[in-house]
Amino acid sequence: MKSARMMTAVAVVAALLLGAAAWFVPGLMRDGNAPSVFEIGGPFVLASSKGGVVDSKTLAGKPYAVFFGFTHCPEVCPTTLYELSSTLGALGDGAKDFRVFFITVDPERDTVEAMKDYVANFDPRIEALVPTPEQLKTLASDFRVYYAKVPGSDGGYTMDHTATVFLFDGSGRLAGTLGYDEAADNRLAKLKRLLGS
Repeated sequence: MKSARMMTAVAVVAALLLGAAAWFVPGLMRDGNAPSVFEIGGPFVLASSKGGVVDSKTLAGKPYAVFFGFTHCPEVCPTTLYELSSTLGALGDGAKDFRVFFITVDPERDTVEAMKDYVANFDPRIEALVPTPEQLKTLASDFRVYYAKVPGSDGGYTMDHTATVFLFDGSGRLAGTLGYDEAADNRLAKLKRLLGS
């Protein structure tokens, strides 16, 4: 009898802990991605490679993705954007209104024109955004991303940066992530879930 009561108590505590985790960690029960106790993302108004600006307020009700990188990136950025292009192609019309924002962490070199030329190599749903240095600091804080200038031996520099693609749902909340070089079937499944297809 005592043993049965003990097992019941343990089960109740476990259920309470799981419920608390689901409450305090958005998305834990929904998509199985690594959870975070922090809110990820924030409002932005940034110059766009397609002309004008993108105001995050206009994205209400629509899922979208955000990736931070730069045009002089030797491997991570072109690989990620190529893989995203392949996944968007596989989704076809099911993702015709889905937008992917490629935000530079190198506004010193990445002008709107340079970014426009760069993203022209990938799916047209990928749109480049150029923050000012001050806007970039705010974005890095809001999205919990890391970036740093790394001097090169030739007198130039490269950029270290977070290589995660952030997936946001129609309410603007983080719904999941895509890791660098993640398996194609995983990327496709996550985007299908995000888009409800």
